[in-house]
Amino acid sequence: MTATESALAAVDTGLDQSLDRLFELIRIPSISTDPAHDADCRKAADWVVKQLRGLGFKADARETIGKPMVVGHGGAKPDGTVPHVLFYGHYDVQPADPLDLWTSPPFEPQLVDTPTGKQIVARGADDDKGQFMTFVEACRAWLAANGSLPIAITVLIEGEEESGSESIGPFMAAHKDELIADVALVCDTGMWDAETPAITTMLRGMMKDEVFITGPDRDLHSGMYGGPARNPIRVLARILADLHDDAGRIQIPGFYDGVPELPEAVKAQWDALDFDAASFLGDVGLSVPAGEADRSVLEQIWSRPTCDVNGIIGGYTGEGSKTIVPSKASAKVSFRLVGQQDEAVIREAFRDFVRARVPADCTVEFKVLGGGPPLEADLSRPEVAKVAGALEAEFGKAPVFMGCGGSIPIVGGFKDTLGLDSILVGFGLDDDAIHSPNEKYNLSSFHRGTRSWVRVIGALAGES
Repeated sequence: MTATESALAAVDTGLDQSLDRLFELIRIPSISTDPAHDADCRKAADWVVKQLRGLGFKADARETIGKPMVVGHGGAKPDGTVPHVLFYGHYDVQPADPLDLWTSPPFEPQLVDTPTGKQIVARGADDDKGQFMTFVEACRAWLAANGSLPIAITVLIEGEEESGSESIGPFMAAHKDELIADVALVCDTGMWDAETPAITTMLRGMMKDEVFITGPDRDLHSGMYGGPARNPIRVLARILADLHDDAGRIQIPGFYDGVPELPEAVKAQWDALDFDAASFLGDVGLSVPAGEADRSVLEQIWSRPTCDVNGIIGGYTGEGSKTIVPSKASAKVSFRLVGQQDEAVIREAFRDFVRARVPADCTVEFKVLGGGPPLEADLSRPEVAKVAGALEAEFGKAPVFMGCGGSIPIVGGFKDTLGLDSILVGFGLDDDAIHSPNEKYNLSSFHRGTRSWVRVIGALAGES
C-alpha cells in the first residue's frame, strides 16, 4: 500500500471525527462584518491554531489592523528539495440574516438526509469552513497514516474575507519572506457538478464606482418646477441606459481593448459541457439571456467583461408619494474585467463616458468603491498537471478547467505581493446557498474533498 493509499484509508475511517471537528468550528459564529462578533472571530482563529498545533505545525494567531491572521508552518523542511505550498482559506462567515428563513439554527450544524445524499446545513458549512477543513483533515490523515507530511506546507487562514480583507494586503507585505512558497493552493471555489471536479483557471477582475448627479440646489415642488427644472434621476437613467446597446455590448469607448477571444480548445471543452442555459436562468425566474447576444451563457459568465448597475438612489423613496424634482441621484456601478483590462483605465473611461452626457445645470462627482485585476492561471505549471491527475484519480474523470464569474482578490495579492501563481480547487456546488439562508455542503463534497487533497499532497511529492 502506498503512502497515499494509507492516508486515504485514514480519511475514510476517521470521517466521523473529522465531521465532529468541522461542526465544532461551525458553532463559532465568526461573523467578521459585525463588531459584536469580534470575540467569536478571535475564538475561531484560536481554534484553528489549536488544530494546526495538534498536527505538529508551528502556528499562531497574528495581530493585524483587523481580525487575527492564522499562520502555520508544517510538513517537510522547505529547503528547496521538496515542494512547498501556501494553502489559503478563511474562518470568517457571512451574517446569517434573515434568521426566519433558516430551517434550523444557522450555527447549529445539522447532517440532513436528502434524496441526493447527506448534507451539512449551517452558516459556513461551505464558505469557507467546510472547504478549508478538507485540507486540514487531509494533513491529519497523512500524519496518522504515515507519521509525516511529504511536502512543506504554509497555511494562511484569514478572518476578514467576508468583510473586504482589509488586513491581508498589509500583512502579506510585512511577512513576505515568511509566506513565500512554490505555489498557492486556494480552496474557496467549486466543482462543475457533484461528480465532476474542477480547477478554476480564470477569475474576472472588478472595478466598482459610484456616480452622483446633482441638479437643483434643493428638492423642488414638481407642480412649480416640473418640466423646466433638470431632473437628475432622469439624467442618470439616460446615462445608465446608454451603457449598453441592444445587443448587450458595452458602449464605453475602448472598453473591449485587451479582451481576448476564448482559445478554441477551451471553447470546445466548455461547449461540450452539459450546461443547460435555460435551467440556469429558469432557476432564478428568468428565461432570456440578456448579455452579449453573440456569446454563450457560459462565455458571458466565465470569460467576458460586464457592466452592471448595482443600485440607484434618488428622490423620495418612502411610503406613499412626494411630488418633487429631486436635487440628487446616484448609482453604484460595477464592471467585471477580463484579459488585459486595467481597473484604472476602465474607471477613467467610464467617468469620461458619464461626463460627456451630463447636461448643463447638472454636476457630477464619483466615489471609488474598489476593484482588482483579472487573473488567468498558468496551465503550463507542472503542479497544475499533478493536481489535475490527483482529482481525476479520485473522481474517475478529468477535472473541468472552469472560469469563475466572480473575483477572488487574494489571488491577485498572491501574484502581486508574493509572486505566487495560485491553483484554485474547491468542492462547493452551485446549489450550496452560500451567503444565503440554509447554506449547505454535501457530505460527499467534504469527504471526497479531503480524499482529493490527500491525493494532491501525494502527487506534489512525486508519488505515482
